[in-house]
Amino acid sequence: MSASSLKILLIEDNLAEARLLREVLKQGDFKRFSLVHVKRLREALDRLQEDCFDVILLDLTLPDSQGLESLYPLSRHAPSLPIVVLTNMNDDELAIEAVRQGAQDYLVKRQINVEVLFRSLRYAIERKQVLESLRAVNEALKNRVQERTAELVEAKEVNQLKSEFVSMISHDFRNPLNTILLCAGLLEDNDHLLSKEKKLTHFQLIHSAIQDMARLLDEVLLIGKADSGKLQYQPIPMDLVPFCWQLVEEAQFSAGEKHQLVFTSLGEFREALWDESLLRHILGNLLANAIKYSPQGSTIQFELIGQEKTVVFRIQDGGIGIPPEDQKQLFQPFNRASNVGTIAGTGLGLAIVKKCVEAHGGLISVTSEVGVGTSFTVTLPLMAIVNLNQWSH
Repeated sequence: MSASSLKILLIEDNLAEARLLREVLKQGDFKRFSLVHVKRLREALDRLQEDCFDVILLDLTLPDSQGLESLYPLSRHAPSLPIVVLTNMNDDELAIEAVRQGAQDYLVKRQINVEVLFRSLRYAIERKQVLESLRAVNEALKNRVQERTAELVEAKEVNQLKSEFVSMISHDFRNPLNTILLCAGLLEDNDHLLSKEKKLTHFQLIHSAIQDMARLLDEVLLIGKADSGKLQYQPIPMDLVPFCWQLVEEAQFSAGEKHQLVFTSLGEFREALWDESLLRHILGNLLANAIKYSPQGSTIQFELIGQEKTVVFRIQDGGIGIPPEDQKQLFQPFNRASNVGTIAGTGLGLAIVKKCVEAHGGLISVTSEVGVGTSFTVTLPLMAIVNLNQWSH
């Protein structure tokens, strides 16, 4: 960022606050700056269509928009423009959530001074430039992979290229990286002001973000193994009913009181051979999706059906549903339905489910209606324990 030339869009309905920010800017190292002030989100969106800016200063309390709901339309209209959120509240959780939803920084109005404002604007612009550079690189890589895929349609190298592309994807790391960056900055700049509990919260958020990144890497590696034929099927004797009960209890604990999970089993079940890791990927992802895409207070049905030669797992929700045009590509990596909105996700979960079902020698099908719900049915062949020696040979 050039400190001598800066164009700022200030979205603030309080005239006194706007005047104060202008005076703070005048006190800094800015030789020239242009501050365009609007009072409403609608006015800001109109100005973004008419003019170019270097950064947005966004108040979270506007006449026509409240809280973090302002971030989505601004990011949609100007995806490459950095946003610094302004608020009257010293709320670290709100700050973290703002960054997760696309803001580059978060300032408490009563704590703003020349140094804080200048540093925030500089960091926000630099951080956004880095993210946009990553996005451009990812887009270039995507285009290159698409070109090579067209050249190698009949060759096995297609899957290899797809796996390499998956490993190169970095934009899904932006949210956990932003969380780590913000928490580390808060700890560094306010160490003497933060209580022990606040510091612990920030360290826990950093730890959680690192776990998210590790989980994404694990998913990418699993897809890569499957595409290269290295995803192994390792069956062991298992009793499905208590195993499924355990998965339901874990999912219910994660969902809390927001959703109710109902598990039923039909038919007879004897101990058979299953790959526990693959089953966890299959059922864990399907249960997690059912919870994620269903409204609060809804019920999720999990049926386990024992048949003579197969076992059927059916998970049904009353969620947002999947549009028909999206169902054809549902199991492709990084494909997500067009109606997910701001619901977080990588687009890898169902691709992993499909690979694990195939490794088990099974089939998966889906029926879904938008606004009504979705039902996934997984059918896996039953392998009796007496067949273990025969299978291993």
